[in-house]
Amino acid sequence: FSRLPFDAGAQSERRKVFILAGQSNMEGQGSVDHDGERDYNGGKGNLVWSMANSKSADKMKKLKNEKGEWVVRDDVGISFKVGDKLLKGGLTVGYTGYAADGSRRHMGPELGFGFLMGDFHQEPVLLIKTAWGGKSLFIDFRPPRSGGQVGPYYSKMVEEVRAALGELGDQKYEIAGFSWQQGWNDMCTKQAIPEYAQNLVNLVKDLRKEFNVPNMPVVVGELGNDGPVTEGAMFEFRKAQEEGTKRIKNALFIKTTDFARPAELSPCPTHGHHWFANAESYFLIGEAAGEGMKSLLK
Repeated sequence: FSRLPFDAGAQSERRKVFILAGQSNMEGQGSVDHDGERDYNGGKGNLVWSMANSKSADKMKKLKNEKGEWVVRDDVGISFKVGDKLLKGGLTVGYTGYAADGSRRHMGPELGFGFLMGDFHQEPVLLIKTAWGGKSLFIDFRPPRSGGQVGPYYSKMVEEVRAALGELGDQKYEIAGFSWQQGWNDMCTKQAIPEYAQNLVNLVKDLRKEFNVPNMPVVVGELGNDGPVTEGAMFEFRKAQEEGTKRIKNALFIKTTDFARPAELSPCPTHGHHWFANAESYFLIGEAAGEGMKSLLK
C-alpha cells in the first residue's frame, strides 16, 4: 500500500463528513484480486483485471502508484464497523464486511466515491460507512416517522455515525452528505415495494433531524443489478426508488443499470444480487454517486 502525502495544515480545517449506508452492495462485494479458475472465473472482472481490461481502466489507474502498490488516501479517511471491530484509516481497498477477518480483497462503492470527494474538496474528508447485508428499509432500517417499530439497523446506523463523529474529538466537522445504496430485500418483499418511496422520504427526514442537517445532500443509488428491465419486481422497485428520491429536496437518484457487466466477465457469475462481484461495477456506482454529490454541493 502506498500513502499519498497529507497536508498537515488541513488538520485545522473543517472535515467534510459523508455517511454511506445500505446493505450488502454498500458493504462491498467487488473482488480485488481473487483469480481462482473454479470459484472466481479466473479473475475476470476483479479489480486488478478491470484496471487492465475494462472500459473504465483509465479511470481506475489512480488506485495504484507507479510501483504497483494500492494508494492509501491520507486526505480521505474512512470508518466502518464490522461486527465488534472498527476499521478506520486512509481510504484504499479492503474496507468491506470481509475485513474483520483480515481480508483486504474486496471493495465497494466507497472507493469511487471517496477518491472523487477527496479530489473535489480542499478540506480533509471522512467517510462513515454503515452497512449490513440482507436488510430492508421496510423492517430493518425502518425510520421512526414510518410508524411501527423502529428498525434496529436504523438505530445501529445512527449509533455508529455518532460514535465515528465522537472519534474526531475536538476536530471541526460538517456532515456534508448521505449516500444510500440499498434495496434488494425490499424488492423481494411484495408488500414493501408500495411503501418504499415514503419510507425513503421518512428515512432522510429522520436522519436530517437526527443530525441537525436540515438540507443534507442525498444521493440514492438505483438497484441496477443485471441492467435494464421493463417489468417485474425489479422494475416496480426501481420506480419506487426514483419516485421517493424525487419527493426529497436536495436529493438525486443515481441510475446504475449501465454499470452492469456480463456474468461471464465477472468473478462470481452466479451472484447477480452482488453485481457478480464485478469490481468495475462497484467502482462506477461509487463514482456516479460522487458525481451526483458534487452537483448537489456546487
